[in-house]
Amino acid sequence: MRWLTLYIRSRQVPASLAVVVISTVFVWVLAREGSEGPSDPRLPALILGTGTMAASTGLSGQDLALDRTAAIRWMPRRAAHVLMASVLIGAVLVAVQTIGEDMATAGFVVRDCAGLMGLAALGAALLGSQYAWSLPFAWLAFSLFAPPPTSAVMEVATWMLLPPGSPAGTWTALGLALIGTTTYAIAGPRPNAVAS
Repeated sequence: MRWLTLYIRSRQVPASLAVVVISTVFVWVLAREGSEGPSDPRLPALILGTGTMAASTGLSGQDLALDRTAAIRWMPRRAAHVLMASVLIGAVLVAVQTIGEDMATAGFVVRDCAGLMGLAALGAALLGSQYAWSLPFAWLAFSLFAPPPTSAVMEVATWMLLPPGSPAGTWTALGLALIGTTTYAIAGPRPNAVAS
């Protein structure tokens, strides 16, 4: 179990989990103070997006060269890391909902967690963990300010705000989760740029 403790500390999991819990409670309090109502998908999407951005910082360790030379198989660990981060982010929202009003259904939470963490994993593989948050942030920001979807393209673009059973939302989230997790598991995080 020592390796698990070291892995968790090197990936900044305690700090990320604290940010996830604090941001979830903060947005939940805002929702109780008067919002569009429990059917508004923007607040739970914001909570899940914030949690994903916090978790994305742990998609690489402190020393990428050390990670790459370690005598362990990284592919399953990377995939498990993305999966566990998705589960923890969703679990925090579900736990907060048990003490107050429901903001999102389980299907909504599972779909958005999977898609957003897939985006973060893809961001880590393409941009490095330092900027892995930028892909979920950009897509979330677009979704929050985009007009209501009137075409299939806009449904795909605003997938995280669609009702849980919509095919466009489900398939887009599934595609992002598979592509992002697979790319990250195989390639690992891109080395961060070193300032000179």
